[in-house]
This record gives sequence, C-alpha cells and structure tokens, in this order.
Amino acid sequence: MNQHRSVRTTIAPALLTVTALVALSACGTSEADSGSGATVTVRIPDPGNSGVLAVGKKDGSLDKALGKVGAEVEWTGSAGPFAPAAQAMNADQLDFATGSITSGITSLAQRPGFKFFTAVDPDAAGEGILVRDGSDIRSVADLVGKKVAVNQGGTGEYLLLKALAKAGIPADRVQRVYLRPDQTAAVFNAGKVDAWAVWATYAVAEIGSGKAHFVADGAAIGSDNYSLNAVRTGFAEKHPEIVKALYGYLHTSSVKEKKDPAAYLNVFTDVGPTAVTGKAEEVQTDFIARGGTVDPIGPEDIARFEAVAAFYAEQKVTKTEVDVAAHLLDIEKLT
Repeated sequence: MNQHRSVRTTIAPALLTVTALVALSACGTSEADSGSGATVTVRIPDPGNSGVLAVGKKDGSLDKALGKVGAEVEWTGSAGPFAPAAQAMNADQLDFATGSITSGITSLAQRPGFKFFTAVDPDAAGEGILVRDGSDIRSVADLVGKKVAVNQGGTGEYLLLKALAKAGIPADRVQRVYLRPDQTAAVFNAGKVDAWAVWATYAVAEIGSGKAHFVADGAAIGSDNYSLNAVRTGFAEKHPEIVKALYGYLHTSSVKEKKDPAAYLNVFTDVGPTAVTGKAEEVQTDFIARGGTVDPIGPEDIARFEAVAAFYAEQKVTKTEVDVAAHLLDIEKLT
C-alpha cells in the first residue's frame, strides 16, 4: 500500500499553474508580499525537535537554500494540527504548513486561502486504530459498542470510518469521542475510551511505552491519508520560485531522512518531553524508514485524494464532495 513511487510522470491537467491561481483579496500587505526586491520572509511553523525542517533550522541549510532565491525563514508559532494552520494561512499569518489530505479536505470545505504542492504517500505503518495491551479488542469488528477517540474531520475520524466501512460495520455502531489529539493520551491511558484512531506523531509514544498496539494499521485499513505541504495562495502567486526552492529542499531532505532516520530525531535535545528515547525511538525510526518521501503531486495521487473527498461526503463529514484538484499546484511548472 505504501510503496515509494520511484517516478512521477505527467501531472494531471486539473493541476493549476501559478498563472491560473486566483488572487486573495488581502487585508494588508505582509513583508512576504512586499515585492520590493528585499529579502522575502517565509513564515513557517516552528518544527520542534525532529524532522527535516528541524535539521534545516538547526544547521541553517534551509535558509541557505532559500537564500539562493532571495528568501529567509521566520519561524512562527509551532507545528500542530492542520486546521488552525489553514486558518492562519487564510488570515495571512502563515505562508506554509504541513497536514494530511483528510484534515486538508475539511479545511478546503471552508473558504481556503492555500494550495497543496507536495505529497507523501500514506503512512501504512505509523497510523491506525490503537488499543491498550490486554484489551479485548482484537479486530475492527470488536469496536462495535465501544468508544473510540478521534480528531473531528481529520486523520483520526477518517481512519475509524474507513476501517469500519472496510469491515462492513455501520459507523453509528461505534461511538466517536471527539478530542484534540494533544489531549487524548491521558484519556486513552485512563481507560475512558476503548481505542484511539491516531497517526505516528502521537502513536509512537504509546507504542513505545510497551502498553499499546495497533489493532489495525494504515495498510490494513486501506488508508489514502497522504501527508501534504500547503502554501498560502497569495504567497505562491507572488513568489513561485521560492515555493519551488522550498519543494527542492524538502524532497532532497526527505530522501536523506528515509535513509538515515536517526539523524532527524532529537535534533535540538535528547532529553525532556520533546525527545524520543528508548523503544519509542526505535518505533519512530522504523516508521520513517518505511514511509514515503516528499514528491510532486501526480495523477495517481489526485485520484486517491478524490476518493477521500468522495468518502468524506458519503460519510457526511463534509456537506458536499470537495473539489480537491482545484486546490493543487503543479510544482514542476512553477518558474
């Protein structure tokens, strides 16, 4: 399910070029959009202690790469769920963010001011339905009558609904408990919910503790939950060369990360709450090694994005089927 695509060939016609982008009506002009010839600031959420952006922040390699096209990074806020990041891009407070196609679709159902420009294959190993060791839940069918924690409209809700649909179980036979992912671990470990539909960011610590496991992972569920990078529409319109340079950095770095995952963990510190240690470090390293890399969006990806959008409409997560293709950039056509 999650084999790395060695080549992405032709891009579907539905992908937009920068000249086809619709300009946002700006409430003001940010430094990033000044067009004055000065260094352009790219506002990116602080990456924390792991990943390619954390390494880029620490060693200056990201600023060096962007400096070649007259840009520099301003780290603002912190990386987290995509929904608030999408709102920040819509409000001209952020230029770039990472999220999943699932949370992306619910954000696109609003009035989006962003475009997706890269894709990472669904995480077959690192996301799924998590249960505590010793639980009597041994299959998706055992979730009937149980409480499952999910983040509303995002990856968690998608994974649960997709797992139930594949098993032929009506969604209303399982109780969805809507919780923010950063608040769920305590509820899950206290036994107040029976399972947790979750992705690697939060699953690693639970599996690494030796007290939880996936009853079904992304591969078993048949997940189409891609990870995507988004850019504010107004920024992409004015600075396509910067978006292309950012893509190049992310792609090259993600290939390196897949080959040497450990080098991208505990970037700033190996102690404290942001550090990944012990068994959790082994779990995280394995997930990264088995994951995908940052690539352009190809026609095969768009078909799977559209399948998620159709599924969300069918499950009434969204009121209508979102036109994902209208909000994609062809990174290979940016100049």
